[in-house]
Amino acid sequence: MNAEWTIVALTVDDYEAVRELWEQAGLPIKANGRDSREQFAGQLAGGFQKVLGVRLGDRLAGVVVATHDGRKGWINRLAVHPEFRRQGLGFRLIAEAERALHGQGLQVIAALIEDWNTPSLALFERAGFVEYPGIHYVTKRDRRDV
Repeated sequence: MNAEWTIVALTVDDYEAVRELWEQAGLPIKANGRDSREQFAGQLAGGFQKVLGVRLGDRLAGVVVATHDGRKGWINRLAVHPEFRRQGLGFRLIAEAERALHGQGLQVIAALIEDWNTPSLALFERAGFVEYPGIHYVTKRDRRDV
């Protein structure tokens, strides 16, 4: 990885850049729900979430959300700008998220990956993650846009 790349902790002031990167990377956005600026700020303030970014100078090239429920760490919303893919940034962000979660005493770290997202699945497998058989993701939402 180029020495100019830096990993930084992001804040609510970085929200617009993060959201723009998620959109450029093709992640679905719930703009009126859990991906709104207000939700982003609240999640950061709650102490269970850390948002890490990788920058080239002032440009945000990648982002990951490291969060936990008190017993299990979660790596969420990993995104790398299409222009910077295949340069090791996703792998580096996973490692930084793991480091942050281990630093909070978490021993189990997981990620949910949609079945169509084979590049992310391959990346996580290269990072040492394994698929857990017999798991089904179910959800109940107050509204469709959250």
